[in-house]
Amino acid sequence: MTRRSEKTESKVLLNTIVESMQEKKARKILSMDLGNIHTAVTKYFVICHATSKTQVDAIYNYVIDMVHKDCGEKPFNREGYENSEWILIDYVDVVVHIFLEEIRTFYQIEDLWADATLKEYESDE
Repeated sequence: MTRRSEKTESKVLLNTIVESMQEKKARKILSMDLGNIHTAVTKYFVICHATSKTQVDAIYNYVIDMVHKDCGEKPFNREGYENSEWILIDYVDVVVHIFLEEIRTFYQIEDLWADATLKEYESDE
C-alpha cells in the first residue's frame, strides 16, 4: 500500500465518522489533524459532544456501524462505553472522542494539541 492510498483511506474514514456524527445530531464536531506533530500517536482526532448519555450511546453505536458498513473497519480499541460520559474509539489513524457536554468542557481536549490543525464541521450547535 502506498502512502497516498493510506492518506486517502484515513480521509475516507474521517469523513465517514464525521457524517455519522452529523446524522445523530452531535454537537460541535471538529477534527484535529495531528499529522505534522512528531509525537502524536495518530493522524486525526475527531471530537464531538452530546447533551445526554443516551445520545452519546447513539452516536457511538452509529459511528461503529457506519464505519464497519462503509469502510469495512472495526475499532482497534474502544473505551468508556460502559458509562457513556467520554467514549474513545481507536481506529489507529483516526481516534474518535464522543463526550457528554460537561465532560468535554471540563477536559478541554482541544487545548492539549495546540499545534494541530483544527477543522470544524456543520453540526447541531
